[in-house]
Amino acid sequence: MDASRINEVIARPPDPAIALAEDYARCADITRQASSNFYYAFMLLPPERRRALHAVYAFCRFVDDVADDDTVANPAELLTRWRDELRNVYAGTPTRSVSRALADNVDRFNIPQRYFDEVIDGVEMDLSRRRYQTFDELLLYCRRVASAVGLICIEIFGYANPATRLYAEKLGLAFQLTNIIRDVREDAQRGRIYLPLEDLQRFAVTESELLGGAYNDRFRALMAFEALRARDLYNEAARTLPPEDRSAMLSAEAMRLIYSALLEQIVRSNYRVFDRRHRLSTPLKLYLVGRAWAGSRLVRANG
Repeated sequence: MDASRINEVIARPPDPAIALAEDYARCADITRQASSNFYYAFMLLPPERRRALHAVYAFCRFVDDVADDDTVANPAELLTRWRDELRNVYAGTPTRSVSRALADNVDRFNIPQRYFDEVIDGVEMDLSRRRYQTFDELLLYCRRVASAVGLICIEIFGYANPATRLYAEKLGLAFQLTNIIRDVREDAQRGRIYLPLEDLQRFAVTESELLGGAYNDRFRALMAFEALRARDLYNEAARTLPPEDRSAMLSAEAMRLIYSALLEQIVRSNYRVFDRRHRLSTPLKLYLVGRAWAGSRLVRANG
């Protein structure tokens, strides 16, 4: 190749389609590596919607990590930069890989910016709060970091009945409470207690016991109480889902089965969360995803 041809190749701007495909691939990698639960559930979606969910997850993952990464010198400043980047996304001027993938979808699926703002608001709470006195206070946090994500997701899934938003909110609360139950040890290592202090007092569990990993009858009673709350939220979500949107919520239902199974695994272990991190095996996750798919087909056939 002669010099003029080489210079032409070097000077040619990158193909936007190729660049965007690389952005999407990065988002898929982040989703696969950080949360196989979501990754497997998203497999049920058509490619366009699956790519959009990967972009949403990757963006939210980066934001959420701000509060948990001990190497971040100034998390509040970094979170402000992510707020600025969110504005760039909605202005059509994103500057980062995951943001470019997200910007490709917010108009296509008509995703309100306020839901992403709520996610950032929830992460901001992690920067300033390490305790929640009441369950109502905890619910505000869960709505921001989890229910808001659910509301984003259903815009991508597509739905006909506005009542499906309540389903997404309830399911997000159930997911977050399950995470809180599972992650008691990891949160304690960061000096955080998400279980409401009023619940600790009810079961005579002290903060120092929880932070120190004390495993006893009082702790198990506390955890059983929280697990019952989570179960109730899963059941409420299932009852709330309108029949006409069941097929559209296939991935969400797969997630409900996966996270419900995770909760039941914790229950069967008698709430042994201090000496292990609970996770489901890949074959079980695939089985539950398949069960959700089969259930959707059955509903469609009977409808």
